[in-house]
Amino acid sequence: MTDVSHSGTGKTRRSVMQTLEIDTRLLGMIGAFVAIALAFQIWTGVRASAGGGFDPIGWLTNGRFLIPQNTYNIAVQTVSIAIMATGMVFIIVTRHIDLSVGSLLALCSAVMAMVQTQIMPHYLGLGLEHPLNAPVAVLAGIATGVLIGGFQGWLVGYQGIPSFIVTLGGLLIWSRVAYFVVGGQTIGPLDSTFLMLGGTNGTIGALASWVLGATGAAIAVWGIWAARRGKVGHGFAVKPVWAEVTLSAIAAAAILGFIALINATQIPPGRLTRIFAARGETVPEGYTEAFGLPISVILLLLVALAMTVIAVRTRFGRYIFATGGNPDAAALSGINTKLLTVKVFALMGGLCGLSAAVASARLSNHSLDLGQLDELRVIAAAVIGGTALAGGLGTIHGAILGALIMQALQSGMAMVGVDAPFQNIVVGVVLVLAVWIDIQYRKRSGVK
Repeated sequence: MTDVSHSGTGKTRRSVMQTLEIDTRLLGMIGAFVAIALAFQIWTGVRASAGGGFDPIGWLTNGRFLIPQNTYNIAVQTVSIAIMATGMVFIIVTRHIDLSVGSLLALCSAVMAMVQTQIMPHYLGLGLEHPLNAPVAVLAGIATGVLIGGFQGWLVGYQGIPSFIVTLGGLLIWSRVAYFVVGGQTIGPLDSTFLMLGGTNGTIGALASWVLGATGAAIAVWGIWAARRGKVGHGFAVKPVWAEVTLSAIAAAAILGFIALINATQIPPGRLTRIFAARGETVPEGYTEAFGLPISVILLLLVALAMTVIAVRTRFGRYIFATGGNPDAAALSGINTKLLTVKVFALMGGLCGLSAAVASARLSNHSLDLGQLDELRVIAAAVIGGTALAGGLGTIHGAILGALIMQALQSGMAMVGVDAPFQNIVVGVVLVLAVWIDIQYRKRSGVK
C-alpha cells in the first residue's frame, strides 16, 4: 500500500511539473543557490555564536550571509560577470570559447580611464566632471571591445584558427596592452557620473524601485498571458488556466520579493550625514533611507532582456543556435557561419566593454589587477547555467543564475575566512561538477 501511495505521489508531482512546463535544470540551479545561501547563513551563525552550544535555530537567525546589506553587495558584485556570461552563452552555443574576456575587460577599462583623466581634459579641454566625459568614455570602451572581439572572430571564422588558440593569445596580449596604456599605474579618481554605473554610488531610491518592480511584474504577467493568446490564436495546445495563474503569481512574487530585499538595505548613517551635509542640511532624528535598485543591476536586467530577445525572437539568434546544433547543415542551408562568428565575438567584446564600465566604476578607479581570472568565472557561470559545451543549447537567464551562484559561493567563502587559493579550487570543482551533471542530464533525457 505504501509503495502505491509513493508512486502515485511521484506521478502527481511529475504531472504538475510537466503541466507548468518548468525547466527541471532551472529548478535544480535555484535549489543549489538556496542550499548555498542556507549553508553560509548557518556557517556564519555558528561562527557568531562560538561556544554557545548546539542551537540550529540560533545559527540560522544570527547568520550574516542573508542580511540585506550582504545580499545587496552580492547583487552588485554579480553584475559584471553576469553581463559577460550572457555573451559567453552565444560563444559556447556556436561551439567556440573565449578565454580573453578578462584581459579584454582590463583593456576596455584602461581605455575608459584614460579617456576620462587624460584625453578629455588635456586634449579636448573638457574637465573630469564635464557631462560628456562619462558617455564618451563608455562608448570608447565598448567600441574597443567590439573592434577587438570582431578581430578575434575574424581570425576564428575566416582564417580558421581555433577559438581556443586565438583567445588564449588574447588572454596573454590584451591585459599587457592595458598595462602599457595606463603606464603601469592605477588610474583615478574617475568621473562621478561614470561611478554611478558601479552600483555603490548610483541607485534610484526605494520609491522608484517599487514603481519599476511593479511595472516589471505587470509586464511579466502580461507576457505570460500574451503568449497564451498567441498559442490559442494559432491553434496550439496551451496550459490549463490554473497553471498560467500559478506561473504569473510566481513571476510577480519573485520580482516584488527581489525589490523588497533590495529596499531593505539602508544607507549607513555616516554616508547619510554626508549626503545631507552636501545639501546644507542635517539628518532628522530617526530618519532612515533605503538605497533602492542599483543602476548597475538595472543595466544587467536590460542586457538580459535584450539578449533574450535576440536569442528567441531574431534571425540572428536562430542562426546562432542552428549553427551550434549542426554547423555543416547551417552552412549548407545558406547561413554565413563565418560572418556569424565575427558578429558573435564582436558582441562578446562589446559586453566586455560594458562590464568594464561597471567593474571599474564599482572600484572607483582602474586597477592593474582588474579582470584577473574573470574568464574562469564567466565560463563557469555559463556552464553552470546550463550552456552545453557541445554547442546548440543555452539560456540567458541560466547564465545569470550561474553567475549569481558563483558570486554567492565566493562571497560566502570570503565571509567565513576561506583563503583565496582554496576559493579557486572550489570554483574549479564546481565547474567540473556542473559539466558532469550536464552530461548525465543529456544521457538520461536522450539529448546529444
